[in-house]
Amino acid sequence: MKGAVLALLGLSLALPVEAETVFVSNERSNSISVLDGEKLQTVATIKVGRRPRGITFNKDMTRIYVCVGDDNRIDVIDVASRKVVDRLPSGPDPELFVLEPAGRLLYVANEDDNKVSVVDTETRKIVGEIQVGVEPEGMGISPDGRILVNTSETTNMAHFIDTSSHRIVDNVLVDARPRVARFTPDGRHVWVSAEVGGTVSIIDPSVHKVVHKISFAIQGVPREAIQPVGIQMTGDGKRAFVALGPANRVAEIDAETYEVKRYHLVGQRVWNLALSPDEKRLYTTNGVSNDVSVLDMERGRVVKSVAVGGAPWGVIVKP
Repeated sequence: MKGAVLALLGLSLALPVEAETVFVSNERSNSISVLDGEKLQTVATIKVGRRPRGITFNKDMTRIYVCVGDDNRIDVIDVASRKVVDRLPSGPDPELFVLEPAGRLLYVANEDDNKVSVVDTETRKIVGEIQVGVEPEGMGISPDGRILVNTSETTNMAHFIDTSSHRIVDNVLVDARPRVARFTPDGRHVWVSAEVGGTVSIIDPSVHKVVHKISFAIQGVPREAIQPVGIQMTGDGKRAFVALGPANRVAEIDAETYEVKRYHLVGQRVWNLALSPDEKRLYTTNGVSNDVSVLDMERGRVVKSVAVGGAPWGVIVKP
């Protein structure tokens, strides 16, 4: 019996650990690149509609939703077969979206008509529209699903929306050209990046006020090249990462003190970021160098650059 147990234990230790799979939307090549997290290489390419940007999973990670802006729709990919199996409606030029925690409603920012579409993923219909500011983009939702935040690039506002009524309850002025809105895991704050303003505003959603602003300074990099866009946070809410666009850096931030701890050099024109499930790696999409930087968080440096399609933009990771 003891020998059998040891044999089974040895077998289990010998089995390979399944690495994560990374999906990257390529804005210019109209495709999704599939990266093997163990081999750190592109293993498949999925053709989608024109100009894919925003990308997210459904609740159980069996499907992927992709904003295809030039086709004014959402493509739906089956993760297992890696094929487009459905299409969902949206308004004109969808760019970013967010799925409610319950997993049914998808809130889509449509850049060309200044509206957020509410899409029912089960009936495959638009069930509501919310008028917001000019050029809506960033979409964040609170962990309890009650508060939706949309950013409007030209109006320079974060719009706070009650998801039960689909009405704006307040507008918060932020710095120029806000791009991404992301709630902290505990829901106490929402972070909004301002690409032209060069800052990240920390907003208290209970009072709709900016309570702190994070600025960035990198030696040898002109201030105008530091353009915050994508935001990612660890599950415990203690660390945050901000993509700084043409500065080719990712800022690592203490999310409790708001101190920038370090800047990580990555590829050219970093857009968005995603953490591996164990949070030991950070993947960044680099729109000019057409690659994904793999940042080893324990070593504090990029360990691999993986070639993908043209102008990679969005990135998500599946365990």
